[in-house]
Amino acid sequence: MQKKVLIIGAGVIGCAVARELSRYQADLTVLERGHDVCEGASKANSGIVHAGFDAKPHTLKAKLNVEGSQRYEAFCGELGVPYSQPGAMVLAFSEEEVETLKKLYEQGIENGVKELSLISGEEVLALEPNVNKEVKGALLAKTSGLVSPYELTYALADHAALNGASFVFNEEVQTISQEDDKTWTVKTQNNTYHADVVINCAGTSSAILHNQISPRKYEIINRRGQYWLLDHDVNHLFNMTMFQCPTKMGKGVLVSPTVHGNLLLGPTAEDIPDALDTNTTAEGLANVLNTARLTWPGINTRTGITSFSGVRAHEKNGDFVVGAVEGAVNAYETLGVESPGLTSAPAIADMLVQQVASEQDLAKKTNFKAAVKLPKPFNEMNAEERRAAIAADPLNGKLICRCEVVTEAEIRAAIRRPVGATSIDGVKRRTRAGMGRCQGGFCSPRVAEILSEELHIPMVEVTKSGKESKLLVGKLEETFAEV
Repeated sequence: MQKKVLIIGAGVIGCAVARELSRYQADLTVLERGHDVCEGASKANSGIVHAGFDAKPHTLKAKLNVEGSQRYEAFCGELGVPYSQPGAMVLAFSEEEVETLKKLYEQGIENGVKELSLISGEEVLALEPNVNKEVKGALLAKTSGLVSPYELTYALADHAALNGASFVFNEEVQTISQEDDKTWTVKTQNNTYHADVVINCAGTSSAILHNQISPRKYEIINRRGQYWLLDHDVNHLFNMTMFQCPTKMGKGVLVSPTVHGNLLLGPTAEDIPDALDTNTTAEGLANVLNTARLTWPGINTRTGITSFSGVRAHEKNGDFVVGAVEGAVNAYETLGVESPGLTSAPAIADMLVQQVASEQDLAKKTNFKAAVKLPKPFNEMNAEERRAAIAADPLNGKLICRCEVVTEAEIRAAIRRPVGATSIDGVKRRTRAGMGRCQGGFCSPRVAEILSEELHIPMVEVTKSGKESKLLVGKLEETFAEV
């Protein structure tokens, strides 16, 4: 009989662990409090694959950062996820910051980061002419990369599901307990689950669950980061990710391209009491702009299309906690996985799953299925490829999102994926429909109609982002009849 394994949390780490564990013979279930995978910090970050110079040497964070970074191109290639490696710079605007760059360089070399170098201000401007002309120098990290964090998480979930993992949504774990050092009982607001093994990948809630079952206590600090996102027409102003010198609160405000050609500014670093508080504030967004102007004096928000924030799980002691839960039997965890958690995901999953498989005596499957890569997006096709796509499926001839050039066929395919979209935001992050300049003003009604058809639910049950985020309340004639 297969062991029942329960993973708590369906962010990029939970999905990476699920995908890696699906290589083994186990009854695998992933519980997620949101209505979809990637509903926490994994959907709201910079998407940077960090080279590894910033992490403190000899920490687990440094080890997994560098290991993860070195594996990312193959990792994304296997899953069919967009990835690029344009490099990054840490900029210095004073002699004191030049000294900081030297320390970061030495730290990076100690961590095993490849292709690091210190360059002059003139060399910076030759590579990135839009940088502030007052720049004194930079640390150039050629191995820094870019990925779409939500597309990666969806691909990991799909691959895990293809190999037998089950995902259960709208289930917020409230308590964990164990009977006779054998069966784990996990209670949510709706149901009770039993498992032989539990794996805590609960992000900002990871310490709460850990502290229920371990004598060693941890504390998570909820650290919010706010961002500006600019439209495509500024995508050639910077080729690389431009960092400022880091502070004790993190890597600082950056100016960075994305894999889809937008420009990203942020984040702030605000410690807040509520892990679910992803509001943006006038003060926070103004802080992003004011700080980013040191890097890019010509900054403006004329092409700003949206702002957003995410809350990362900063463990008080500053390092990742990955492995068996101290003082508990058959319990494992990934705790305090903040930046560079996205970068570290492949290494974290590999490290943890190897431990789980060994200690739980799990056998590898002989029929593990390779990931099914998505077809080339319609908006990246040339004219000949588009004609062929339309011939194969006439719904590719119907544009739903004009800003991002997304077809009806692509939207229906996103809903039908192994772990498919069930909301307008779920469609948006899987296809980019609604991510353009109008931010869904044109396409959202049609996306809602398609969701209604595909999910076999009334239009009034379609949500923007799960739970009670419904767009419609009823039919017009019915509303007037009630009045």
